[in-house]
Amino acid sequence: MVRAVILSALVATASAFAPALQAAARDVALNAEMSDSVPFLVKPEKLDGSMVGDMGFDPMGLSEIQTDLKYARWAELKHGRICMLAVLGMVTQEYGPFGSGWHVPGEQFTNTDPFGAVSSVGFAGNLQVFAAIGCIELATFNLHYGEGEPGDIGWDFLGLLDGKSEEEIARTKTQEIVHCRLAMIAFVGASVQTLLYPGVGLLG
Repeated sequence: MVRAVILSALVATASAFAPALQAAARDVALNAEMSDSVPFLVKPEKLDGSMVGDMGFDPMGLSEIQTDLKYARWAELKHGRICMLAVLGMVTQEYGPFGSGWHVPGEQFTNTDPFGAVSSVGFAGNLQVFAAIGCIELATFNLHYGEGEPGDIGWDFLGLLDGKSEEEIARTKTQEIVHCRLAMIAFVGASVQTLLYPGVGLLG
């Protein structure tokens, strides 16, 4: 008898809170802002549109584990810029104008396989690449943790932003981040294709 009374009391207590919890969850679902890129997903809290190129796309919740989104944007831009150069280099070296192929003079630079080329150029060639990367990293490392604009290392030799309005600059930066993301996907695709189909051209 005592057990039945206790069980009834527990059930009654739980049922008293159930409607409130359901109502709260329903209110959150109704008030939540949905993502622009994936309309059926809730927009991540940290992706508030303040950063250029923010489309509210984060299905894996990576922004939730990042304490500093500016550092993450730095990483995204750097990897994207490298991939844009890499994809351009891979296609240019393999095809060039009218399929002629462009490369640095020397037999060791004629290998169009992006994985085989690392060993073909030898130690000196790879050392030059790593030295250049190291110099750039050392010169700009402190910018990653400051209050500056992510990706801005003070290089604009061509004056691409000169004379542009704030709106035009924002559009240019959006174009860059979109191309960065596309280039990263393209680089992964080109690498996978090279591994699966060795000896087959990227566009062939």
